Amino acid sequence: MSTHINDKAHFAKTVLMPGDPKRAKWIVENFLADYEEVSNVRGILAFTGHTQEGKEISVMASGMGVPSIGIYSYELFTCYGVENIIRIGTCGGYQKECHVGDVIIATSASSSSNFAYQFDLQGGVLAPCSDFGLMLKAYENAKKMNLNVHVGPIFSSDVFYDANKDYYKKYADLGILGVEMESYGLFLNAMRLHKKALCILTVSDTFVNKDEKDLTKEERQEKLNDMFKLALSMAE
Repeated sequence: MSTHINDKAHFAKTVLMPGDPKRAKWIVENFLADYEEVSNVRGILAFTGHTQEGKEISVMASGMGVPSIGIYSYELFTCYGVENIIRIGTCGGYQKECHVGDVIIATSASSSSNFAYQFDLQGGVLAPCSDFGLMLKAYENAKKMNLNVHVGPIFSSDVFYDANKDYYKKYADLGILGVEMESYGLFLNAMRLHKKALCILTVSDTFVNKDEKDLTKEERQEKLNDMFKLALSMAE
């Protein structure tokens, strides 16, 4: 039995997870047919419907941060028969080639989070990865859509307003493409439960390309639409 999701909710095998409940609602209103709200516990909205091609898919908000997506992804995987969870969201770019508006498909997630401590790894460090099959399909679909796409590791931070303004430089030097706040928890739950997970991000701002402006509201909607369409193409 789920603690944080409607017990009677029906979910597709693949769930898209934006952070914002309003964004989840906007996606289904603009891209899905025959959708219904299946859960709204604690204001976290979830919907199940069909793509324009008739494939069933669900969209559910994750909330912000590793602890929140850790709860919802675990319950989706263990209580509702969900096999694939694809996080969709925005990130800050760490590399010069990752321009504002580009798409990043994450191969793995490093983090400052303590989420992996539960596994008692005896001092070891676990770098959870996305599912290769989902990642490959997303990359191929992105190229067909002529998106500017990058594939590589990302960083999941627990801190949005970091006191150390230069903290990102060490991660950037190691080849990390960008920073967000959720994928580490999602990937760990998928590995733990032998499920599949992926993260698709739109670069909304950049730490290194100082001449590039953050996405405006209008640009954000246009660029996020590309990401939404890419994620929806993953429906089985």
